[in-house]
Amino acid sequence: MTRMLIIGPPGSGKGTQAERISERLGVVAISTGDIFRANVKGETPLGIEAKKYMDNGDFVPDSVTNKMVRDRLNEPDVDNGFLLDGYPRTTAQVDYLDEILANGDEKLDVVLQLTADDEELVHRLLGRAKETGRSDDNEAVIRHRLDLYHEQTEAVVAKYAERGILTQVDGIGPIDEVTNRVMQAIKAAQAA
Repeated sequence: MTRMLIIGPPGSGKGTQAERISERLGVVAISTGDIFRANVKGETPLGIEAKKYMDNGDFVPDSVTNKMVRDRLNEPDVDNGFLLDGYPRTTAQVDYLDEILANGDEKLDVVLQLTADDEELVHRLLGRAKETGRSDDNEAVIRHRLDLYHEQTEAVVAKYAERGILTQVDGIGPIDEVTNRVMQAIKAAQAA
């Protein structure tokens, strides 16, 4: 059984690698963005509350995010493990996730951090924006998102590094090469 999370800056390939890890390890990939969209679409009480923030362009508060993640981790498809993508983003969320897992007498097995140079990510995201026609992904917005990532995740990454469960993998290169590095890193972390 594998319980893990994937962390990385925007454009580092988290979503792509999460899908591949999920397939290869037979664990469900859980994206907080997908959870938000499903709750909003299903008009759940949490979805209605989250929509108020999302409609205003605000971050959804930890209290709402935590409840959604807790509910999702109580679904039966996570019994054989899971891969969280996009959570936790703050140290308070790390503590909350610890409580959720401790209630089931579980803990995280590995935290995978995809690393990449900011200039490479800006180049990659500008290319993706051009391909998809996303006008909101200009260089200033991309750099702001990268700054937020660095501000928010530094403490989270440090917390998992202290526990000895953080594994860093270079996220730059052809997708298959990155996947091979990721799978080798997971295997090594599980053997440790």
